[in-house]
Amino acid sequence: MRSRLALPVALIAAVSVAATACQSSSGKSTGSKAAPKAASAAADYNPQPYDNIKDGGTYTTAGTFDDQGNPFNVNATLTASRVWAWYNADAITYSPTGEVQYNPDYYSDVKVTVEGGHQKVVLTINPKAVFNDGTPIDWTAIEATWKANNGSDKAFAAATTVGYDQITSVERGADAKQAVITFKGVDASWSSLFTTFLHPKAATVDNFNQAYVKKAHPEWGAGPYTVGTWDTHSGNITFVRNPKWWGRKGKLDQRVYVNLESAAAVNAFKNGQLDYTSAVDAESLKQIKGLKGTEIRSGGSPFEYSLNFNTKSPVLSDKAVRKAIQESVDRAQIAKIQFQGLDYQEPLPGSAVLHSFQKGYEDNVSAVLKYAPDDAKNTLDAAGWKPGQDGIRVKDGKKLDVGYTLLGDDALGKATAGALAAMLKQIGVHLVITKADDADFSKVLSERRFDLFLSGNRSMDPFAARYLCDFYCSDRDANITGSGTPALNKEILATTEIADLAEQNAAVNKAEQKALQEYAFLPLYSGPSTYGVKKGLANVGATIFYSPLPETVGWQK
Repeated sequence: MRSRLALPVALIAAVSVAATACQSSSGKSTGSKAAPKAASAAADYNPQPYDNIKDGGTYTTAGTFDDQGNPFNVNATLTASRVWAWYNADAITYSPTGEVQYNPDYYSDVKVTVEGGHQKVVLTINPKAVFNDGTPIDWTAIEATWKANNGSDKAFAAATTVGYDQITSVERGADAKQAVITFKGVDASWSSLFTTFLHPKAATVDNFNQAYVKKAHPEWGAGPYTVGTWDTHSGNITFVRNPKWWGRKGKLDQRVYVNLESAAAVNAFKNGQLDYTSAVDAESLKQIKGLKGTEIRSGGSPFEYSLNFNTKSPVLSDKAVRKAIQESVDRAQIAKIQFQGLDYQEPLPGSAVLHSFQKGYEDNVSAVLKYAPDDAKNTLDAAGWKPGQDGIRVKDGKKLDVGYTLLGDDALGKATAGALAAMLKQIGVHLVITKADDADFSKVLSERRFDLFLSGNRSMDPFAARYLCDFYCSDRDANITGSGTPALNKEILATTEIADLAEQNAAVNKAEQKALQEYAFLPLYSGPSTYGVKKGLANVGATIFYSPLPETVGWQK
């Protein structure tokens, strides 16, 4: 659905939750304690300054490369963003709470001005900055990244064009090491456009779309680490120090990804083979808790899992059917399944782009929808779907069968699918569950092989307006539901041109409430970010919006 590191939101499959996080929307609370008013905003990652980290060592986790390794591409996921960050530029990052942080190893100076109502950003690039193939990192990398993502050439399968399409020019400044970026109007979230950038050679249509498919291109990368091994057979990856790096050297000798499924990763962590693992459910948390030499790190997270409705599917092209299904989904019950055994509660999420711990957040879902199975039955009655002899509704001789695509064998995924089937059965909808392999994730989304599909997104930065279009604009590939209207697109895009963030978020909430009335997208739950970590591992854990620079990850002195 969407992916990014330099981009807004990173797409992930809907596995379980404790390792990630999300939000949820309407429905009655079924817990014994009152749910908190906001999700956790706590960070827990053993923050350590660079000088307090040992020189040397290896950091090993479960992971592998993605089918599409270019994080700017619409088919990339969170995996692509995370792997990319270990051998490409990390030029702009954010603090846990979302404050912008410029990396002087790439951008030695940043100036933002507004003249005549139009914003100008001048990026002065570090004189030493160079791609691994010897090409200087200069204004042409910024220009190439803009051109590949601004939507002017539809052949580029860009994850999002929002923000890039507001730029009217990228020009050479005082010299080649300075990029002058001019916007039409003002873009409050401009920093999210150039957190990383493309080598100009990677910014051709063919290379943008195909060069990183199950491949790495370290020669087009830059940074403290580069690719050591990229094993397409095993899926394992090793990053090593980059001899061509001009900045602070990486503290680690090696950063290793071992291709393991979640259950195998937990066992590998228990056996001491991994330094870090996600606690994906209560059972895995129980297994890794209290292990000698390890600790649990848990905090808030800008994740969200949502139910996507394919409006191009014949059965879900009827808005009344979509609305009835949403009215019948007890999101609080789904969240209870996900959080069972975790001693965790959160409010049901009310937005795709703002989290309840952020300023400006509003519960937009509750403003347009409530959990009301009786209303759902009335909605279907009015739409001409009448109960059949077996309780399943029928219209024009066709039963109301709705597909649900379930990836993998995750126990929580199966339990969630079963709960949804039971909820829909009560209103006369038959949920037909179809199983697919985890590896089919990208295909399921890009080819819309679903009626209903549960997937997650991770916000990579705090800017809500930038990502609203990816969820709700009818002309965006990232909007896998296919919903929306030209009028709504226009209103959504107008939010990106508001300079004041408070005003911008207010406009985002107003537009999202309209978008949610398409009944094609339903936030379900978030959750804590919970990890098992070997003691002494620094700058790793629940970081919210923070992405620690690779050279700062390592073992505490």
